[in-house]
Amino acid sequence: MGIFDKLFGKKEQRETLDEGLKKTKTGFLEKISKAIAGKSTVDEEVLDDIENALVSADVGVDTTVKIIDKIEARVAKDKYINTSELNTILKEEISSVLVDSPAATSYDHYNLPKGHTPHVILVVGVNGVGKTTTIGKLAHNFSQAGKSVLLGAADTFRAAAVDQLTIWSERANVPIVKHGMGADPGAVAFDTVQSGIAKKSDVILIDTAGRLHNKAHLMEELSKIKRSIQKIMPDAPHEVILVLDGSTGQNALEQARHFTAATEVTALAITKLDGTAKGGVVLAIADQFKIPVKFIGVGEKATDLLVFDKKEFVDSLFDIAG
Repeated sequence: MGIFDKLFGKKEQRETLDEGLKKTKTGFLEKISKAIAGKSTVDEEVLDDIENALVSADVGVDTTVKIIDKIEARVAKDKYINTSELNTILKEEISSVLVDSPAATSYDHYNLPKGHTPHVILVVGVNGVGKTTTIGKLAHNFSQAGKSVLLGAADTFRAAAVDQLTIWSERANVPIVKHGMGADPGAVAFDTVQSGIAKKSDVILIDTAGRLHNKAHLMEELSKIKRSIQKIMPDAPHEVILVLDGSTGQNALEQARHFTAATEVTALAITKLDGTAKGGVVLAIADQFKIPVKFIGVGEKATDLLVFDKKEFVDSLFDIAG
């Protein structure tokens, strides 16, 4: 088994996922088990208990109501559903709220979409959510998958952000474009893409400032960066990935609301799911904003940043042995 298989093998990813979701699924499955204990049919009391289990996992009230309504409709239609069928129905309805990415297979083993080179990814999110660390992990994983990577340090308002990204560039052994503290972020983004084209890089990852003073300021800053990139590569950025801290629960929803209003977010990366029992927030965010989750962070190692697979996620959530 080569390093590629060790990093991206299905078995290893599933083990990492199971371990990372342990806190969420332990509480969630315990509540589900109590809800159906001694019951022969899915009645109103069972549905109330399932609703409580979903809300406590931070699935969110709106998304929870949607799931419960669908289960109620199925119970009414089929007249008699026993509790042994409930897990299957729950898994199906939970899966249904997760948005399929139009390029769901493009990141299998960190492959990239065809048709353009380099593939430019703009990464956004507030300070403290693990944005710069996520970029570093992506750089490592793309590099290990045989892709040439270039980093752009366009968060020029925090010296720590540039320093942190520089450390990740050294760890991943990938080049970085950076200017001085307080430099124009648009200029950094422009120079990064220009350098990536010259180097024939496969993928460019550009960090951005994590300030969230107000939507107007955020929109102006991100729009300027995008315009700078498009001066040299008109169809870029090809993706805008919003990084959210899963452990903050409903606060992550509020951040998603700000960023989706400020820029066209195309995918989500949800971090720190291993440290929380509220991993259900993945469902709430995907459902409310209809944006596909592309990556989830379930640990400190670079290989703990997983390509999101909704079937594997839901299966793991219901796997008590995992």
